[in-house]
Amino acid sequence: MDTITSSGGMVVAPHMAAAQAGADILAEGGSAIEAMIAAASTIAVVYPHMNAIGGDGFWLIAEPGKDPVALMACGAAGSNATIRFYNDAGYGAIPTRGPLAAVTVAGTVGGWEVARQAAATLGAGKIPRTDLLAAAIRHASEGIRVTRSQAALTEEKLPELKDQPGFADVFLVEGKPPQDGAQLRQERLADTLQHLAQEGFDEFYRGDVAAAIADDLDRIGAPVTRQDLEAFSARFEAPLKVELKNGTVFNAPPPTQGLASLIILGLFDRIGLASGEGFPFVHGLVEATKRAFLVRDRVVTDPGRVPEPLAPFLEPDWLKTEAAKISASRALDWPTPPSAGDTIWMGAVDRSGVAVSFIQSIYWEFGSGCVLPKTGITWQNRGASFSLRPDALNALAPGRQPFHTLNPPMARLADGRTITYGTMGGEGQPQTQAAIFARHVFNGMPVGEAIDAPRWLLGRTWGDETTALRLESRFDPDLALALERAGHEVVRLDDAYSDTMGHAGMIVRAPRGGLEGAHDPRADGGAAVA
Repeated sequence: MDTITSSGGMVVAPHMAAAQAGADILAEGGSAIEAMIAAASTIAVVYPHMNAIGGDGFWLIAEPGKDPVALMACGAAGSNATIRFYNDAGYGAIPTRGPLAAVTVAGTVGGWEVARQAAATLGAGKIPRTDLLAAAIRHASEGIRVTRSQAALTEEKLPELKDQPGFADVFLVEGKPPQDGAQLRQERLADTLQHLAQEGFDEFYRGDVAAAIADDLDRIGAPVTRQDLEAFSARFEAPLKVELKNGTVFNAPPPTQGLASLIILGLFDRIGLASGEGFPFVHGLVEATKRAFLVRDRVVTDPGRVPEPLAPFLEPDWLKTEAAKISASRALDWPTPPSAGDTIWMGAVDRSGVAVSFIQSIYWEFGSGCVLPKTGITWQNRGASFSLRPDALNALAPGRQPFHTLNPPMARLADGRTITYGTMGGEGQPQTQAAIFARHVFNGMPVGEAIDAPRWLLGRTWGDETTALRLESRFDPDLALALERAGHEVVRLDDAYSDTMGHAGMIVRAPRGGLEGAHDPRADGGAAVA
């Protein structure tokens, strides 16, 4: 897979229409932040099975030479989302589809507004909202070409989606899944985006759009109210970070699993392996993943309920001690409870060096499956990750934020490079992040090769019950055998490039400003330059 280079700006995304929308904003003189708003709104239209404006988003934004800041655009559980509410309705767990899965406020549009304000403080933020959302509005109004993955996932998940409010009207054709390449128009969503472009993103929470959203959510019986929408605001926070021999890696704090992503790299960096592929590389990263997930599942939750300080898990002493527990030849017994997810990651860097790592999601494919008729918005099911056990770490309660698999990484290396990278893939996000980072930074692979190389995934995802270590078919059979002999439960996939492994991307900015970037051949996107 080729690496794209540029001396200007670059946007990478899992759909080329989104990458191009962002690159067009860079070409107009917009910042990476504005480019990302254009890409984020466009991807919500052209990749509707993976994300929507009815979901959440997280940003890392870095000015040249400065540490990034984390923008947290994630909503909380609605006022009516109580354990008793679900128990009285006969549920022992939150449904994963339907109105009762639409548990939380959608935060991503609020993040666009705060990001745009941040761009203004950098001397940017001058591109009109109508220009930022123009591509998204056009694609929604004129229609999009249904991608292979959208067609396949609609077919696969049809039994649980077809009867959800509004779904068939928008995403099915005469009650059947659309074919790959079919045209899909979303006129109501186009109207909503046009209104937001003209009147402001705050309309989503405190205007006419909010009123329409609240009315539809109430009508279908979801627990989110108009007051919940009005109470929402995105916010900036300090990111988490870990020091490696090569530099510093940053990620978002709770409720995201950014902590796990950082622990994986922190442990792997301290195992002391020589660079290169093969058994030590894969085994080392998988074992680091297991230990990171054990910490994650113990401490990551709503920011106000984190049970112990997180900083010690990223300190050199703890990482060194924990790394020493990793056997070079034997696998740690597994599994731990996994998480599924459907998400997109995108990155942007502008000519001045402002970098953005961005991730946006509705959790499962098509989220709750509910499409609100007045606005055309597909609503997330992120709140399905809450527990109905009062003593659980992620227990449901109004105003609490759910655990998020989403986490946007960024790195500042000692040699002056800035790396903006990430992936979708639920439980696989930290694993794929670690794989592409380690291959590029530790093993010296070009960006395109690091993303293209065969990948693995430990744990269950997309509803699959196995918690084994999956390997793409391109792995050397001798490596698979070595992993099995070490105690890993290995499943060899038929696919050479599997969607299960996530859709990854990376942009590397050199100290003098040159850019190298690529996006995953497993997706429908790529890198677009300005």
